Amino acid sequence: MATINDVAERAGVSVTTVSRVLNNRGYISEKTRRKVYETMAELNYQPNEIARSLLRKQSNLIGLIVPNVSHPFFGELTDAIEYYAYRQGFKLLLCNSQLDPAKERDYIEMMKRHRVDGIIMGSHTLEVGEYRNLNYPLVTLDRRIDAIPYVASDNYRGGELAAQLLIEKGCRKIAHFCGNLQLDMLSNDRTSAFEEKIREQGIEFITLQTDMNVFDQREYERLMAKLFGSHPDIDGVFATSDIIASFVIKWCRKLEKRIPEDIRIIGYDDVNAASWVSPAITTIKQPIEEMGRLAVELIRKQMDGEPYESENVLPVELVERATT
Repeated sequence: MATINDVAERAGVSVTTVSRVLNNRGYISEKTRRKVYETMAELNYQPNEIARSLLRKQSNLIGLIVPNVSHPFFGELTDAIEYYAYRQGFKLLLCNSQLDPAKERDYIEMMKRHRVDGIIMGSHTLEVGEYRNLNYPLVTLDRRIDAIPYVASDNYRGGELAAQLLIEKGCRKIAHFCGNLQLDMLSNDRTSAFEEKIREQGIEFITLQTDMNVFDQREYERLMAKLFGSHPDIDGVFATSDIIASFVIKWCRKLEKRIPEDIRIIGYDDVNAASWVSPAITTIKQPIEEMGRLAVELIRKQMDGEPYESENVLPVELVERATT
């Protein structure tokens, strides 16, 4: 196996020059840089990344923990984070917590062993004190924990927009599907705003929460059966994800309810699938790409000692399609 000394000898430069090329430090002419890279390719030289990270005290790795990467929102957010991380010279260490505190804790310990430069937390099952004590550049998604910077969309405004549209469409009995409100998430503001707006107008509504596993599709089926069994006269639905909204569409077909004539449906997120299903889902659009970009930027700023905003709330918008 070729060593850094072999590369230096073949390229006709010093070991220090090869090291500077590898670590992008100091002035190196483009001719010398190209010669070193060509020699590395000829010798099939693989730099020791662990040794390099110890030398630089930087691994160029960012850890990302999400609850369920198969969920379209987290899949698209992960894609955006990876894209912007790579553009800034970072690789992504992706972990899927499945909302299991022990698993989340194990992944954090693994990230420490890999000397990640920062951690983006999209899964929040641990106690607040455990996040406080990490001593890493941290960014949380949709959760406020002390002074740790967070990225979220304007959840309150999203709930308002959904309520306003269903009111304008003349809905008189509205169901609201949301995650479990015992979870300390900023997304709970969607429910708060929605319920406040509906109450102001004196409109009847029913709120149905998932259990703690907010991504369990069997739970969605149970909630649909409960809603349509007890309240067959529902004429409007606001779901806090496009996936739940798609389950409402499925049940409406099963019960031969016309959309939007008999019932109007609004989702949340505006994942790609929201425009693919039929009828296409009216939804509250989160700026997923910008959320991913900003999360990476906040990690970098903490690493470089630059000033940053702790509270980062991005605007949402209503995207009206065929379900309303």
